[in-house]
Amino acid sequence: MPHMLIDYYKAIEDSSAKMLEAAKLEDWDGVVRFEGACAVLIEQLRYRARLEELAPKDRLEKSRIMRRILYNDAQIRYLTEPWLAHLELQLQGGGRSVALH
Repeated sequence: MPHMLIDYYKAIEDSSAKMLEAAKLEDWDGVVRFEGACAVLIEQLRYRARLEELAPKDRLEKSRIMRRILYNDAQIRYLTEPWLAHLELQLQGGGRSVALH
């Protein structure tokens, strides 16, 4: 469990990396699970950041972490776009219109 503000950034990075690994394995349930974990951690970070400031010694580490998170996010988007397009087609009835009588 994170104790210092930088620990929240590290935990988000870890969840982001796990989400990327799940996407590489086409484990879409895993992607969703780790995305949910990231969302919870981000909310906790927002709350905690109102109560304390990031220590000056941790600011460079935060910058490195944020770059890695953004890289992971770009890779996840690249891997999930085909799956999302396929899902959208499935939800639209395979691209065919369905007549209801």
